[in-house]
Amino acid sequence: MELRSFRIKNFRSINDSGEIDVSRITALLGRNESGKSNILRALHSLNPADGFEALSPIKDFPRHRKLSECRDWTPVVDSTWKLTKFEQQRIAEIWPAAEGVTEVSIGRRYDEVRTVGIAASAPEFDLAAVKSDARKIDAAVKAKAAKLTDDAKAKLEKATDAFVSAIGVGQSAAKWAETAKPALAALRQALAVADTELTDAQDQKVVALEEMAEAIPQNEEAHKKARHWVIERLPVFMYLEDYPEIKGHQDIAKFLQRKDEGKPTAADANFEKLCKVAGLSPDQLQKLLQNNDQETRGQLANRAGAVVTTAIRKRWKDRELKVRFNLDANHFDTLISDPNSVYDVEVNLDERSRGFQWFFAFYIVFAADTEDGEAEGAILLLDEPGLYLHARSQGDLLRHLEDDFSNQIVFTTHSPFMVPTHRLDWVRTVNIAEEEGTTVSNDPNGDARTLFPLQAALGYDLAQSLFIGPNNLVVEGVTDFWILSAVSAHLNDQGKVGLDERLTITPAGGAQKVHYMVALLTSEQLKVLVLFDDEKDAKATRDDLVKGKLVRSDNVVFATEAFETPPGEADIEDILDPAIYEALIREAYAKELKGKKLELNAHIPRIARRFEAAFDELSVGFHKTRPTKLFLQKIATDPASVLSAKSEGQFERLFRAINSALEKHLSR
Repeated sequence: MELRSFRIKNFRSINDSGEIDVSRITALLGRNESGKSNILRALHSLNPADGFEALSPIKDFPRHRKLSECRDWTPVVDSTWKLTKFEQQRIAEIWPAAEGVTEVSIGRRYDEVRTVGIAASAPEFDLAAVKSDARKIDAAVKAKAAKLTDDAKAKLEKATDAFVSAIGVGQSAAKWAETAKPALAALRQALAVADTELTDAQDQKVVALEEMAEAIPQNEEAHKKARHWVIERLPVFMYLEDYPEIKGHQDIAKFLQRKDEGKPTAADANFEKLCKVAGLSPDQLQKLLQNNDQETRGQLANRAGAVVTTAIRKRWKDRELKVRFNLDANHFDTLISDPNSVYDVEVNLDERSRGFQWFFAFYIVFAADTEDGEAEGAILLLDEPGLYLHARSQGDLLRHLEDDFSNQIVFTTHSPFMVPTHRLDWVRTVNIAEEEGTTVSNDPNGDARTLFPLQAALGYDLAQSLFIGPNNLVVEGVTDFWILSAVSAHLNDQGKVGLDERLTITPAGGAQKVHYMVALLTSEQLKVLVLFDDEKDAKATRDDLVKGKLVRSDNVVFATEAFETPPGEADIEDILDPAIYEALIREAYAKELKGKKLELNAHIPRIARRFEAAFDELSVGFHKTRPTKLFLQKIATDPASVLSAKSEGQFERLFRAINSALEKHLSR
């Protein structure tokens, strides 16, 4: 059975969640205290692993409503399930009326009752038609009675009147059958006593009612069995709101003693799961200890460590860690080390980071339970998974849930790195309002706080795909990106020298952020070139990058390389003709400059800085983006008006320098 959708009502912060569509993986995205956990808790109550039970109105009914509103039959969960081909066939065998049924509905109330809805195609019970047939039978019997003696006539007429009265009773088919069967039997007996027979046509109507009264209870019994069978097939819900406890130091003798006494702890249960995943048996390890067979114990522990290490490395991408199990008499220690570290020091699991402990415990418990364990086929409900993990590790966890589990998974989050941007159809947004309570939308909507993780995730994803590639040219700002991209495209169209198509221009968002962008890209093992404006601070940043071994010195290009005779300082804007750039600024700021005289200081070396200072004198804000946007418009329609032949040649010279640096970098 596959969960297709569910709806929560009358539970804690939830009055009515609305219909929530479910995918193979479903992410409930919402801010703190929006009711995400309550959604999982309510759904979990439909079929928890530790047994179905009644809910507590005092604890679970919405606190802002009167407790008297809550009844045993107050609905909490409504859910829709898709049946597999086998399940469709089996339910039709149990209840033939269910032939062709592909979905069922299951709900729960506050009491210990679950309801099952099976939209079968069985013909509806028509009481009006039954009464019509009864009247025809009554008329036929009375016609026969008219031919009898007075005493026999009176008895038969009384019997048929009783039949008509009884046969029309019943609010449901089952209730009707309870009354109809004895009524039909009494009529048959009265006819026999009167030694009277109906015609074949009249008798056939009686037979049809008898067959209906007999079939209805059988159908109801089959329907009941089908409902029970659906409940038996209902997947178990496993709810995880914190990481399970797995101790790094375990006493096997005491563990076995607690197990024999029937007093295992939660940590004991998880230790047993660790042994299952590792392929170890605590009983066998203890017997080997008693037989003083340390060699076999050591070999088993060594193999187990290799098995778990392989599995953890496949999923934990933060660092390539190694797991080793150490056996010392009765003690079993789980040790973690970093073999790629300068000092390969083993640290007990109990002393590792909270994030790694969470991931290790999460993997062990669910790996054990989903391989023929209690979670085989279960639906996993994860409340804020990976909360203690680093952002990159959260992304690894999301891939782990998608790639390594066949279970349906519903999880809550407010982390951008747990948002599946590649499958936004998996995302549901959770909102809360004073009147409505917690509601869920299948289409992303809500207030700014609710949508922020989604916006952040999409922004990060867009930046990764739009501005980052295997070969990156980091520039200082977005205006540099615009000018270089537009001019390079224009030159390539003319068959002249543009930027190498293998390069992705990556704006850092400001000169002060170049260092961080380069560090980010090189940490991802990407190839990086840097284009700086030529000025004092840029040269200092270049020196820092080279000293920090983030880039080689010949991977750095300055804007002054565009000039045959390089000036002392230059920005990308300086490669444009000064008169053209001034015209762009005056046109872009025509409204603000109307009636004002713009005076430029020729001693300021870079043209954008000259205009910035001149605008400051007029108390007018200046932003390079406005003339650059105008440049983009004009180069698309009339390139000659904004790009002189001299400027084209300078850009070609700059692009040759950048392309040459790329070739050298790739050849290394």
